[in-house]
Amino acid sequence: MAKIFVSHRGVDTSAAEQLAQVLEAHGHAVWLDVREIDIGDSIIAKINDGLAGATVLILCLSDVGLSSWMDAEWMSTFARQLDGKGVRLLPARLTGGQLPAILADLKYADLACDWDAGVTSILKAIP
Repeated sequence: MAKIFVSHRGVDTSAAEQLAQVLEAHGHAVWLDVREIDIGDSIIAKINDGLAGATVLILCLSDVGLSSWMDAEWMSTFARQLDGKGVRLLPARLTGGQLPAILADLKYADLACDWDAGVTSILKAIP
């Protein structure tokens, strides 16, 4: 099964956790910051480890936009994808928001409109 990194804003933690639980119920390993980064840990080192081991990054779009952390996460993943490193970037609209211009042609899962259909589309897109 896939190793999935879920990139999300703090305000969307509840929805990201719900998505992670569904993905895990389908046998995938999920990296989610609130589970993986403990007090005293190096945030950068933990995120780097999570990204390095991921085969899929789910970029959770939010009506409050992307954070600088999320930008670093999706940009590094997209660069690896373009280099043929066997990683896939899957956008998912949690509460709204738009894709960055360079990713605008990617189809996204729309969990804001229909959670179940959005999750199904994500599961189908995971290699």
